[in-house]
Amino acid sequence: MSELGLVHRFDEGDADAPVLLLLHGTGGSPGDLLGLGRELAPGAALLAPAGPVSEQGMARWFRRLREGVFDTEDVIARADQLAEFVLAARERYGLADRRLVAAGFSNGANIAAALTLLRPDVLTEAALFAAMLPVPEPPVHDLNGSRVFMSNGQQDPMAPVDSADLLAENLRSRSAEVTTHRHPGGHQVTVDAVRQARTWLLG
Repeated sequence: MSELGLVHRFDEGDADAPVLLLLHGTGGSPGDLLGLGRELAPGAALLAPAGPVSEQGMARWFRRLREGVFDTEDVIARADQLAEFVLAARERYGLADRRLVAAGFSNGANIAAALTLLRPDVLTEAALFAAMLPVPEPPVHDLNGSRVFMSNGQQDPMAPVDSADLLAENLRSRSAEVTTHRHPGGHQVTVDAVRQARTWLLG
């Protein structure tokens, strides 16, 4: 379905469970993180859009100039596009009064981080797996009340720990509550990360 601006999948859940906004990584699709969503919050409604940008046929959320170097203007524009999709989907599916939590991996985690930093009117909770700072100088929005879980690998060449630390620092300096998890691996979602993210989400 694309009438809301982005091709997406929506699976209804329990009325008292959160809604998970599932954001896939580069080359992914709306179905990629459904299993992760069900692990994080059994019974949750799952809203899974597709990244609107194509990079050599691979779906992404925003353009990049090269590996690890993002097109900042496009990040901002695509974060606004995703925000408008979320607002429309909340109305379309009757989700306006329900808790919304983003869960993203890699490029999906980066757009979720951008949405958290740039559009706190739309997103205040996010579980980020292998995220890095998506914009170099985010606006100084008051993020008091925002909650973010971050899991990063110590050996991740695509989302270096230094950039992940910078993201956490930017969130905290704007009064967001940040929970960090580190694992010894690379660019991946670990079993322990999922367990800790579920504890964070349900806490």
